Amino acid sequence: MNNIIWHNFVSGEELAETLAKEVAKHLSAAVQSRGTGLIAVSGGSTPPPFFRALSHAAIDWPRITVTLVDERFVPPSADRSNARLAAQHLLQRQAASADFVGLYHDLDSVGEAAEHADRLLETLPLPLDVAVLGMGTDGHTASFFPDADNLPALLDVNGKRRVLPVHTASGGEPRLTLTMPLLLDAGFLALHIEGAEKKAVLETALAPSGDGLKHPIRAVVEQAKRPVHVYWAPAESAGKPGTTSGKHVV
Repeated sequence: MNNIIWHNFVSGEELAETLAKEVAKHLSAAVQSRGTGLIAVSGGSTPPPFFRALSHAAIDWPRITVTLVDERFVPPSADRSNARLAAQHLLQRQAASADFVGLYHDLDSVGEAAEHADRLLETLPLPLDVAVLGMGTDGHTASFFPDADNLPALLDVNGKRRVLPVHTASGGEPRLTLTMPLLLDAGFLALHIEGAEKKAVLETALAPSGDGLKHPIRAVVEQAKRPVHVYWAPAESAGKPGTTSGKHVV
């Protein structure tokens, strides 16, 4: 695929610092051009070093709104909450003055919560200036799980919803996720992954024989309006000082 740009690093620490600088550049440009910036970030075990690096960035954080790419249907007090992860690692230091708009709301069902979040996101200064995705070893990104019962709707580039509920056996709790059109409209779309296993999964997903329903990350890349920037480092070197980096187009 020609719309992938790989950025390879020797350590997770170097990756986090470089990605944070790139994201800060895009958010600062958004503030300068339209007076505000909007970023969606992902959860999981990979983002915290990136979050901490970004939280130190000297940008106009009171003009920045942070939201989530996806969320579990759990309150922010829960250990598995992406809102909690962002609060602990990103919305600190310089970034403590940013606005945060989560996807979870304490309603009777994940469907109701998704409808509420959908209406709330309509009030934000869309499109997203930055979206930073993650990816699981099953090839899912956002909450586009291969076994989601509404996967075609999640991947619909013509869908009208901004947030949809997700029911999936492999994902555990019901989830809420930003939809494909919202992610594809992002001014800067990055995929942050670490480790040899995830790199191999992504390469398999993007191979000529790949299937966007089997590996939903492929569907995102195929439909992307601009290059998707993949930031990768080997997990085993995370935390060690990096010395070199490179990027290439595949």
